[in-house]
Amino acid sequence: MFFKAGVLSLVLAFLGPGVTSVTRARAQAAADAANGSSAAQPSYLSNPKFLEAIRQGWQMEKQQRPGFAIEAYKTANKIAGGGCVVCLAGLYRAQMMQGSDKDAIHTANAMEAAAQTPVEKSVAAYNRGMALMARGGDRPKPALLEQACAAYRQAFDLDTQNVSALFHEAEVLEWQGKTDQARKEFQLCLGTLHPGDPAWLRVKHFADDPELSLQKMAPAFQVTALDGSTFNLDALGGKVVLIDFWATWCGPCLQELPHLKKIAKEFAGQPLVMISVSLDSNPLAWRQFVEKHEMTWVQYRDADHKLADEFGVKSIPHYFTIDSDGVLTSEMMGEGSNIEGRLRKLIAQAEQASQERATLTAPAALKAP
Repeated sequence: MFFKAGVLSLVLAFLGPGVTSVTRARAQAAADAANGSSAAQPSYLSNPKFLEAIRQGWQMEKQQRPGFAIEAYKTANKIAGGGCVVCLAGLYRAQMMQGSDKDAIHTANAMEAAAQTPVEKSVAAYNRGMALMARGGDRPKPALLEQACAAYRQAFDLDTQNVSALFHEAEVLEWQGKTDQARKEFQLCLGTLHPGDPAWLRVKHFADDPELSLQKMAPAFQVTALDGSTFNLDALGGKVVLIDFWATWCGPCLQELPHLKKIAKEFAGQPLVMISVSLDSNPLAWRQFVEKHEMTWVQYRDADHKLADEFGVKSIPHYFTIDSDGVLTSEMMGEGSNIEGRLRKLIAQAEQASQERATLTAPAALKAP
């Protein structure tokens, strides 16, 4: 029955992206318990109109239509009699998607008031912190930073598995100029992650240099390339990265291919890594195309478009340049982008930084007097 399967879906929809897999495992256990006890389930969970409104909300979110999603979740919440954390969580996400930060703050507060468990209250507090920071924009005011920091701290205190709250608290502390405290928080985050986790290296970079957390960083990711090698963005220490989103069926992408091959040849042997991310659904057509056209640099097929979504890619060809610290330095779309000029500048900076590090770490006897 949809009802039984839907309990976990609804719980996880409430939790959203701001929690760890451990918290999600606890949610699974809670949902399993609910499935075994009909008395614990609110009656609206079996109401077809409620379930349809929730389904509509999810669909509108997926289609990037936040206005319609907002109306759907409001309808679901009304059917539930108000105070439905699942409905409010969906409403919050849609409001954030729409850029309605002020409304999202109010919704996060409503979520917290309706929450029944520490995990639920933790997620609600975390969401409030995220909405507050979104409200602050590029230059958040001190009072807003204090509120966001308090929200993240509350979220972590309520659920110490909510490491995302600890991470963002560290970012806010760096915003406030409290670098030593920020470093300690990043180090605490590091202790909760496994070195094999793609986020581990990113957090380590921030623990070493908290100021990096205020830069516009490229999303941390790790993928398995076509040749079987592992590509981890944060493991490329000291190298510039060019990411190319494309597809075999994209005409403008095919016109750009000679340009990319020229870049690969021109910058060979320099601190540059290229990765082409294909949005093809047909793995065989993609493999054959790559082999036929001798695309010798890193190749990855983003079958579910998850990576494209993380980078906010809506059209192709789409390029991103990332400096040797992992900072997202430029975004270019369409044909004729001046990629080479940007890469030369970034590579020169990377080489200079490498020389400076070598000088700092060289034995004293080898350093120039």
